[in-house]
Amino acid sequence: MSLILCIETGTDICSVALAKRGKLLSLRESEEGKNHAQNLAVFISEIFEENNVSSEELSAVAVGMGPGSYTGLRIGVSLAKGLCYADNIPLIGIGSLESLAMVALEDYHAGLLDITDIDTAMLCPMIDARRMEVYAGVYNKKIEPVFPVGAYIIDENSFTQLPDEHEFVIFGNGAAKCEKVLKREKLLYFDVQPSARGMVALAAKAFENKKFEDLAYFEPLYLKDFVAGVSKKNLLAK
Repeated sequence: MSLILCIETGTDICSVALAKRGKLLSLRESEEGKNHAQNLAVFISEIFEENNVSSEELSAVAVGMGPGSYTGLRIGVSLAKGLCYADNIPLIGIGSLESLAMVALEDYHAGLLDITDIDTAMLCPMIDARRMEVYAGVYNKKIEPVFPVGAYIIDENSFTQLPDEHEFVIFGNGAAKCEKVLKREKLLYFDVQPSARGMVALAAKAFENKKFEDLAYFEPLYLKDFVAGVSKKNLLAK
């Protein structure tokens, strides 16, 4: 039996799920953005209390490994590592774009996304990376990559290497700014956002295959260097 805590904090959404044998038990999430450090521990505590379990009973902790927000990823990975160290359990890293694609696939099967042919459709999760740049990848219905994950500047030539006759489905918080820029015949845009529920099946598969991370050396997938903002208070003080 696997009991896995799933943590996703790579965007403005802070999301925590508890899953047993690959089935979702509980979910907590918030779109408050900069309150991940405050909300994450509270959500975990609430989920443990709701299911009458403790961290010692966990089989593993799965964490969204990015790409995404530098600060958000650091918060999620740090807490996940702390739980794994404290309870001597394995850490599972799940690609944030991969789990976002899984959310979209689950929404499709629930009848929430109007995709004509899921067998040939290309799922393109996008996470905002500022200006016209996004973190993106492209997956098929088996959540297998058909275009590599990367940081891409979006213009009318983006993803032209991929077949134009298939539906190209974009979603995530970076997708809206790309909807009118991408030039494709069958472009579909849906409001699908990151959630730890998209990690559940992927984490269960990784646990079954014993695909664990090295706690000492595991780092999030940032793709871009962190750039610190300049405080307006400091500028006004000069």
